[in-house]
Amino acid sequence: MKTVIVAIGALTLSSIAYAESSVTSPQVAVGIGVDQGLSAILELNDQYRLSAGNDGMSADYLFKKGQFEQQNIPVDWYVGAGGWAEWDDGDDFGLRLPLGVDWVYKSRIHVYGQVHPELNLHDDVELQLGAAAGVTYKF
Repeated sequence: MKTVIVAIGALTLSSIAYAESSVTSPQVAVGIGVDQGLSAILELNDQYRLSAGNDGMSADYLFKKGQFEQQNIPVDWYVGAGGWAEWDDGDDFGLRLPLGVDWVYKSRIHVYGQVHPELNLHDDVELQLGAAAGVTYKF
């Protein structure tokens, strides 16, 4: 039950923030990745990433993006904040801090990878390390 409440809360907050930030038409990207098991990925305005998979779901807000100083590095970096919930391993849930890179393969195809320190809040507070990777297509 806690997992459902946390998931609904995270999606509600991200939806409200998204609605307030989208003055123009939203940019939507969909894809597949490995985040909470094999996952379906939805990205909104290159800033919000939602993932639902075999093992759970996650929602991230990517609040800082940048480029590396050397021009020959073809990837951008990002930092975000988010939450996750698992329905496979005892209903674990918590907060996470995604640190990742994004590579534009073609004009509409992006490949990303990230590591994210996680704070597991189920039963007792526990620090963990997770990772995710995926491919998205932007409409």
